[in-house]
Amino acid sequence: METINKTLRDSKVARWGALAIISITMFAGYFLTDVMSPLKPMLESEFGWSSTNYGIFTSAYGWLNVFLLMLILGGLVLDKMGARFTGLMASGIMVLGASIKYWAISNPCTPDSTILGMHTQVFLASVGFAIFGVGVEIAGITVSKIIVKWFKGYEMALAMGLQVAVARMGTLLAMAAPVPLAMYFSSKHTAVSASGELIEKMGPSISAPIAFALLLLVIGFIAFFIYVTMDKKLERSVTASGNVDKEEPFKFADIKKIILNKGFWLIALLCVLFYSSVFPFIKYASDLMVNKYGVDPELAGIIPSLLPLGTLFLTPLFGSIYDKKGKGATIMIIGAGLIVFVHAIFSLPVLNFWVLAVALVILLGVALSLVPSAMWPSVPKIIPENQLGTAFSLIFWIQNWGLMGVPLLIGYVLDLTNPAVLEAKANGTAIPVYDYTAPMLIFTLFGILAVVVGFMLKIEDKKKGYGLEKPNIVKKA
Repeated sequence: METINKTLRDSKVARWGALAIISITMFAGYFLTDVMSPLKPMLESEFGWSSTNYGIFTSAYGWLNVFLLMLILGGLVLDKMGARFTGLMASGIMVLGASIKYWAISNPCTPDSTILGMHTQVFLASVGFAIFGVGVEIAGITVSKIIVKWFKGYEMALAMGLQVAVARMGTLLAMAAPVPLAMYFSSKHTAVSASGELIEKMGPSISAPIAFALLLLVIGFIAFFIYVTMDKKLERSVTASGNVDKEEPFKFADIKKIILNKGFWLIALLCVLFYSSVFPFIKYASDLMVNKYGVDPELAGIIPSLLPLGTLFLTPLFGSIYDKKGKGATIMIIGAGLIVFVHAIFSLPVLNFWVLAVALVILLGVALSLVPSAMWPSVPKIIPENQLGTAFSLIFWIQNWGLMGVPLLIGYVLDLTNPAVLEAKANGTAIPVYDYTAPMLIFTLFGILAVVVGFMLKIEDKKKGYGLEKPNIVKKA
């Protein structure tokens, strides 16, 4: 009888195999998300972009998700149509967006060429990035629900931690590889001169890293077809075992239940504050290393690449601790506290030693391991499983306000607090270094607010009994 009641998810090989397959897609998505970060100095020197241009481009990630509610729509599709359909749809959208972004970067324009008042190349690259942003965010919520489906009652936090770790490998590669790739594929290409004219010159191929990212996304798209086959087998095994879930199907009225849940809002606020102090920082981290710590531009991406390196081991470790010991809310508070410390030190106009920058980036990686390892596995404790797709999409939608607005804010603040840089670019003279003090103080503020919300979540957990401080693993009778 025990054998009959087994399902495919009870097989360690099957559930971990499913996790490995879907992680390929997220690895590729994270790589394209940050592939332009180390290329910011090249975008300025080759195409004449300003920090505001770069800020507009990076903010485009959330345009469609935020203003057209595409991410929320994706969550509704996930709950109504299931993970197989939604995952394939999201993977295809990622490939489409990356293709447009590649085309835009491969075709520079003069500064006076505009669309809707925006520099043409920046606009087209932003459109591609915005479309990609829809795909990768919907893929993120889909993968989260898939992990809950396969690992509920098992090593769910560890599984989520490992998936995040693999995805962070994409970020690591995006920090370290783009500049070497661009230099390796150096060729004669069209660039923008200091006077704003298109010229032919020998130099780095900025489009080469984008092409590599596009190839990875195609591989991830194909990998998801393999997962679809496994998911069908899982459902057949669940039906055969007689252990079919008795949950009610998702209803649109459930949206009201989600948004009236105070625990949901605290998780969502913690998410947007935490990620707004990390991911936008990554977008500017290589440039920070060049301007504040005097690191060679060709090597500047290596230091930020150490940030996701630590998460490869620590996120699964902290997730395993949460699975076995609990203390989810406490883990999130500690991670947010580290964010405050790191950005506060980065904001100091002194201590400009690259060794210190390395130490701070590693510590930031610890924070990036702590919070997600406890935050995402906590959502299923607050929200019923049949509402998870919509709940995750709402959290990601709120997060996208930060991912959209903060990079643009940082780019604007950089130009506002460094007028000499803009003047030098306009005059074609030597460009002075950027002062990053103000942006780092902004990131510090986000960290402080995240700590406050973390304590509020811990208090709410005590009132409602969500079990955030309890282990995830359910001992089988």
